[in-house]
Amino acid sequence: MKKVQYSSDKLTRFVTDLFRAAGVEEFEAAEVAASLVESNLRGHESHGVLRVGDYLAALRTGELCRGVEWQVLTETPAVLVADGRRGFGQVLARRLALALAEKCRPLGIACGTLKNCGHVGRLAEWVELAARHGFAAMMSVNDNGVLKCVAPPGGLKARISTNPLGLAVPTSGEPLVLDLSTSVVANGKVKAKQLAGEPCPSGWLQDSNGNPTTDPASRFSENPGTLLPLGGEAFGYKGFGLGLLLDVLVGGLSGGWCPPADPSEKGTNNVLMVLWDAARFAGTSHFLGEADKLIDYVRSTPRKSGVDQITLPGDRSAAIRRERLTSGIPLDAGTWTMLCEAAKELGVVPP
Repeated sequence: MKKVQYSSDKLTRFVTDLFRAAGVEEFEAAEVAASLVESNLRGHESHGVLRVGDYLAALRTGELCRGVEWQVLTETPAVLVADGRRGFGQVLARRLALALAEKCRPLGIACGTLKNCGHVGRLAEWVELAARHGFAAMMSVNDNGVLKCVAPPGGLKARISTNPLGLAVPTSGEPLVLDLSTSVVANGKVKAKQLAGEPCPSGWLQDSNGNPTTDPASRFSENPGTLLPLGGEAFGYKGFGLGLLLDVLVGGLSGGWCPPADPSEKGTNNVLMVLWDAARFAGTSHFLGEADKLIDYVRSTPRKSGVDQITLPGDRSAAIRRERLTSGIPLDAGTWTMLCEAAKELGVVPP
């Protein structure tokens, strides 16, 4: 089966209908669906609609809960600590970003955490949201150890998860946004390769014996392989060190957990987010001026032969988004089959 193409509107409606059929209210289903489809629009299939099957399964087991309100555990003028109570991560992350924006304006800085969240999706979406409100933002996520998939350099077993880091700053134009895992790639990118029936590039994975592999199934087998830390075989100590420190910060400050987890535990995300308002530091005009100056300076770098342009974080995904808004979102056979099977089970007619 070849890849199918769907408009973002049709795909969003389809995914919304799947969640609605699973008992999720319209506003929540639509918000989660829009976030997933936005990931596909930007070329990040790893955080897109391929997650639908996992979310539906998590709803059935209670690992993910519909229609929950977060519980505020601690709050000061600059700090918010909340329990997500296993709600949809996308809904909770948006709410956290907007709540911190309200706190940041009068004080210049605000920090918030969540524990017990569902998968929050692309961190870029939430730090970009803050940047569009005029704030610099940083965000990281860990899990309680159930979802661990990265082994330390020289190790055979996973000890931490991908522990991504998102950063965004406002500029005079579009926000500058960076979203990266502290592993070579996100775990979802391996899942995307598996669903597409494609091998992984070399340097992503090692099998359970520590041997390099390109087989995505090895990551999800009974005796799973692991993702390499950011930096790969030679410099993975850098990525693993960053992931380790982020794990402690997120798990420790949120009231959530770091690995290891009890085997009976369900997987959960914990979140740390910090916002800054440049107006309360050296001033907004200075911040924007320096950001714009540096961006222009980097883009003006002399190029190697065959290089058309110097790109910055976010350029590639923005270009893919423009193209897919016109031509549609391609879905591989494995992802489309998964969505259709879910639709059949829930009594939803695919578009």
